[in-house]
Amino acid sequence: MREYQKYATVVAVFAVVLYAALLVAAFGMISLLADTDVISDPDAGPLVGPGMTIAAAVLVFILMLLLGLRTRPENQRVAVGYALATGFGALAAFVLTGAVLYALGAGLPGDSGGFAVSILLGPFAVTVGILGFIITLLYSLVLASRMPERGRPKWPWEQGDD
Repeated sequence: MREYQKYATVVAVFAVVLYAALLVAAFGMISLLADTDVISDPDAGPLVGPGMTIAAAVLVFILMLLLGLRTRPENQRVAVGYALATGFGALAAFVLTGAVLYALGAGLPGDSGGFAVSILLGPFAVTVGILGFIITLLYSLVLASRMPERGRPKWPWEQGDD
């Protein structure tokens, strides 16, 4: 693995941890302000919400890794379109994983469509998509702003005049 790929991987790990933390914080704040639960259906079970969040975070992580590992440092750009697609992908993964887990947990496959629509129309799915977009955009900005390094950074007095 090349040096820029190691850097992209480490930044992606930190970015996805930030993404997960922001999701938990945003879900908590929205839940408090709107006086609603993230998963309001009692038939869903306790693991549907965390499973949905994990699926969205894993997708965002994989897409950030693909962006960081496949693009050489001199070709890195701020990828607005890629970040937008990642946000929509995270939203889709969140909703679809919820529908599948609901069908598995509740044992009612016919009701999973209604559950998916209720999640899609709520504020939590939109939050997943928006935060996925923002984090991926910031990730691409960090990768694009990193200049190729030649050794360790030096203080101004260490610079040779030769």
